[in-house]
Amino acid sequence: MIRKYIPVSTPWLDNSEKEAVNHALEQGAISGFYGDYLPLFEKEFAKYSDCDYGVAVTSGTSALHLALVTLGIKSGDEVLVSTLTNMATIFAILYIGAKPIPVDIEEDTLNLDPKLFDSLITSKTKAILVVHLFGHPVNMDPVIQFAKLHKLFIVEDCAEAHGATYNGRKVGSLGDAGCFSFYANKIITTGEGGMVTFKDKNLADKARSLKGLAFGNVDKFMHNDIGYNYRMTNIQAAIGHAQFNKIETIIERKRKIAEYYTERLSEIKELQLPIEKSYARNVFWMYHLILKGKYKEKRKKIMQLLIEKGIETRDTFIPCNLQDIFIDQGWVKSDACPKANDMAYSGFYLPSSVDLSLPELGYITESLFQILRDIK
Repeated sequence: MIRKYIPVSTPWLDNSEKEAVNHALEQGAISGFYGDYLPLFEKEFAKYSDCDYGVAVTSGTSALHLALVTLGIKSGDEVLVSTLTNMATIFAILYIGAKPIPVDIEEDTLNLDPKLFDSLITSKTKAILVVHLFGHPVNMDPVIQFAKLHKLFIVEDCAEAHGATYNGRKVGSLGDAGCFSFYANKIITTGEGGMVTFKDKNLADKARSLKGLAFGNVDKFMHNDIGYNYRMTNIQAAIGHAQFNKIETIIERKRKIAEYYTERLSEIKELQLPIEKSYARNVFWMYHLILKGKYKEKRKKIMQLLIEKGIETRDTFIPCNLQDIFIDQGWVKSDACPKANDMAYSGFYLPSSVDLSLPELGYITESLFQILRDIK
């Protein structure tokens, strides 16, 4: 059966989430200070991500901000960061008064290109913020080598890459801090929410204090630092725990959907399809296409024709260096990242919900074939 409207992404929810939430409600454990699900979710997700500690927070954005603050990044510092990302990545740097330095992308993975670091580093550079875009991990060995050489912190934005691996190691464990989002369209969800993963206990303890207003150890209201109210609730953690039990099933389904799309769309030479490098397990958060050749300038029309057939799509993030709010402030130059610029307005992603049926996948691909064949 084919739905009249196929959304680009919906969460997979069933009775397990309801049962966990009801259990939390029965205990009266609804805040971010009390309840069994918070420590359970933090522990199980951190272990899954090859880390020792997890600090659950309100969003992926707050996870990024908290990680940077915990590592001591401050106003005036510079952070090398992929230009092609959700702007929450960039905003987190700006929240602390630091300066994002956009790094152009690799054309095949769309992730930041470590070969460009040498031309961008200055005496003010203190960290590298990598983004594992659309579920494919960044090529981390050169990032790690560069960071060690120049004594830089590494923060991983894993918002779209839960469970992705680099040479067998989970993202979130490859740097000093890993930042995850549990927004409704992510691999697993808590509705809104996020987590920071650490291997270092001192960093985890500092982050845990900061996320809860940095209350005092002896006198609660004699605060240890300028803290934040970034607490995930126990109810959200209950949803997260139920979701976590399905994470590998979700990832396997995402990979099967991507395999289906690739098999059927690979014959169209004017489409650049997602890849999986030899070092990677791509979790294919979203199946992202780039239009080439005669289709390059026709994204808006193609997406409109798809929605008329009941197929929702979503266009690519606009790179940091093309954001008017940054250009107007003189923080970035529009021509700083030509590769990202080249594809910024020619990419979009197809529906990737785990509940897509085989007939629906066939309908989506056949509709796209027809549109590309007939479009003028």
